[in-house]
Amino acid sequence: MSNSDTADRVRGPEFDLATSIARADSALLIGLAQPADDGDAPVLIIGDGLVDDAAAEALETGLTALGATGKHGEITRVPAPAGLDVDVVVAVGLGVLDDDAEGGETDAASAAAESLRQAAGIAARELSGHATVATTLSALAIEPVVEGLFLGAYRFELFRSDDGAKAKKGADKTVVPAKFHLLVTAKSTEAKKELARAVTIADSVAIARDFVNTPPSHLYPEEFAKRAAALGKKYGLTVEILDDAKLERAGYGGIIGVGKGSSRKPRLVRLTHGGKKGGKSVALVGKGITFDTGGISIKPAANMDHMTSDMGGAAAVIASVIAAARLGTDAAVTATVPMAENMPSSTAQRPGDVLTQYGGKTIEVLNTDAEGRLILADAIVRALEDDPDYLIDTATLTGAQMVALGTRTPGVMGSRDFRDRVAELSRRVGENGWAMPIPAELRADLTSRVADMANVTTHRFGGMLAAATYLKEFVPAGQAWAHIDIAGPAFNSGGTWGYNPKGGTGVPVRTLIAVIEDIAENG
Repeated sequence: MSNSDTADRVRGPEFDLATSIARADSALLIGLAQPADDGDAPVLIIGDGLVDDAAAEALETGLTALGATGKHGEITRVPAPAGLDVDVVVAVGLGVLDDDAEGGETDAASAAAESLRQAAGIAARELSGHATVATTLSALAIEPVVEGLFLGAYRFELFRSDDGAKAKKGADKTVVPAKFHLLVTAKSTEAKKELARAVTIADSVAIARDFVNTPPSHLYPEEFAKRAAALGKKYGLTVEILDDAKLERAGYGGIIGVGKGSSRKPRLVRLTHGGKKGGKSVALVGKGITFDTGGISIKPAANMDHMTSDMGGAAAVIASVIAAARLGTDAAVTATVPMAENMPSSTAQRPGDVLTQYGGKTIEVLNTDAEGRLILADAIVRALEDDPDYLIDTATLTGAQMVALGTRTPGVMGSRDFRDRVAELSRRVGENGWAMPIPAELRADLTSRVADMANVTTHRFGGMLAAATYLKEFVPAGQAWAHIDIAGPAFNSGGTWGYNPKGGTGVPVRTLIAVIEDIAENG
């Protein structure tokens, strides 16, 4: 695979608005809402006038005969009745469509959109074998349906001998279905804008997924930097790359220290979207450890292959600054992305070594497996030299995140007001960020015997919070800052669920996009 594959490959299906089923459509995807009362029949979601009354009645009869309930995620297939020019109708359960959910109108709307997004994702995976599909789910909402269908249809099969060969020849067949027709009563300007925006957001998530899913044999710091630069140039970003020699001369001791054990040398990439003159500025920083063995403090062998995902934060901020450019946001956005491979060797840093972070702070490295915070600190100090209004860093930083919050809930820490704003927006888009504290007493636990600070505490308590405490030392008081720990949410090591496949999920790209847009609109 060349460095252009990530930029050029087809990452999801095409979408068009349509007022009727097209001749090419072989399936019709509809929604089936679960009744609030047990005795009632499930409700077809087919839009106004998109399916004629006779066909709708036949569908209702067929689905009832098959015992369809409308339970969320349930898939029921029926032969297409007369009057519908498709081979099969696929009904996806939407659960109870409840407009009176607790938490206020915004929370209820967000929950409904996420439920619809998840259902669309489940349906997309069940439509394999159909190249072109029409759907009436668009009668409920366009953006969550498109995002769910796009991300549910996502596949990463470039390294399989059959699909990979086709993809390299420019005929990527890994996305099935290849096209969706969104049935609407009218192709309004507003609907077209919603469709374009949803495709951009979903494709940005898929860019992050592609990076995470690419194995470390093919994605190492130099190659990662090249692919990021190719994407940046494609979408009009300003690109800067510092190689290992430039990093060493400039004093990036954290990045150099982590990367020195590998034959594949570190990089620092900066991608900038200029925004509108006078607009707010956002600095993004993402951890880019292309593979993490733990270094000399080596990890257990079991599940070490999951460490291909340890650059999930880097993938997310690269995808997000690209999304900002594609969406034309007024806010200026710069992603500062440190990239290194953490390996044990005769040249690797040792427990007990002292390094100097960019900016001058000295660090006693007690554990080489706490390397993410070392490269992030260098990148944070560099990002803050631009004097941004807001700083967001994200990383697959601590196993403690999963212990505290599980595998689907990012921990959000930082300056109180901005932390809460980021967490709220994350929940609004369905990525479920949860605000967590940075307890003041943890700072004393990072005291070093010989240097300004140690990179870990000497105990196991509050590991996620201790990592944030470390990063806080590099963020000046008064700086609006959020740190998002995505150790679990960035990589799905279990079965598929909703619109999430096994492997890279793309979290927290949608959160970052939502925050950038909110800053552009509200300051």
